[in-house]
Amino acid sequence: MRFLPLALAQAALLSLIACAQQPAQDASLYQDLGEQPGITRIVEGMLLNIAGDRRVVRHFEDIDIVRLRDKLVEQICVEAGGPCIYTGDSMEESHKGQQLTPSDFNALVENLQDAMDQQGIAVTAQNRLLARLAPMREQVIDR
Repeated sequence: MRFLPLALAQAALLSLIACAQQPAQDASLYQDLGEQPGITRIVEGMLLNIAGDRRVVRHFEDIDIVRLRDKLVEQICVEAGGPCIYTGDSMEESHKGQQLTPSDFNALVENLQDAMDQQGIAVTAQNRLLARLAPMREQVIDR
């Protein structure tokens, strides 16, 4: 059962792929996600989920998946209050020309949540991460 409203949850995933926000004031979420190794496992699990998801896999066909993995790890680390610096492109630039729909976004968020479930991340920690990512949703839909 998900406790975060779907629209808020949708906003989470694609924000991972874009520009960094200010780091959180404390590192408790970073710790709850398993720090750098845990975040890396979550991102890799999400990308594996996406690879098997007919709804969205087409958006990843011509992407450098290793670079994407590295930037997603940086982004989640920053959002979780970890000691990382995001070095990727802005949200708008990252999603330019992709024409992502709300349905695409929903599927990506589901893949992230499934990856967190697979890693045993508590729902409260999942919701905290998704809430930090949610404000970026509008920067990626229909770009």
